[in-house]
Amino acid sequence: MMNKMWSQGLLPWVLMLMLAGCFNGPDTGPVEVEWEHDTCQRCSMVLADTFHGAQVRHRPTGEGSKVYLFDDIGCALIWLEDKDWRDDPGTEIWVNDYKTGAWIDARNAHYVGGQETPMLYGLGAQPEAAPGSVTFERAKQHIFEVEKRLNLHGSH
Repeated sequence: MMNKMWSQGLLPWVLMLMLAGCFNGPDTGPVEVEWEHDTCQRCSMVLADTFHGAQVRHRPTGEGSKVYLFDDIGCALIWLEDKDWRDDPGTEIWVNDYKTGAWIDARNAHYVGGQETPMLYGLGAQPEAAPGSVTFERAKQHIFEVEKRLNLHGSH
């Protein structure tokens, strides 16, 4: 009797709970953004531009990952600069492809200038190199030069 109750009643529930623990969502990659609702971690502006947003995913030791959302790759990189985990290989940076809106790895992206971006850094990301495009490191350099020259965010 107890064996029948276990296999027909309790066992399926236990298995379902165990499997649910395996599928809490990925601990890597970009997350779904609620455009026109979510706000930038750095400047608190509402994320509205689906072609120039950014995300940073960090995995603190012994914990699940945490994702931070940004309205512009510039905000993401400036915010990340004072974090001691910024160069950790487990820290992921994602940016929208400026042509399709798809999320791409920011470190492997190529950046083109002349874009109208939320925070005026002017860079659009794309997965492939193009004439005049720059690497992630050069894009980062550009962002800090613009921030210093224009002091866009005061004491941020």
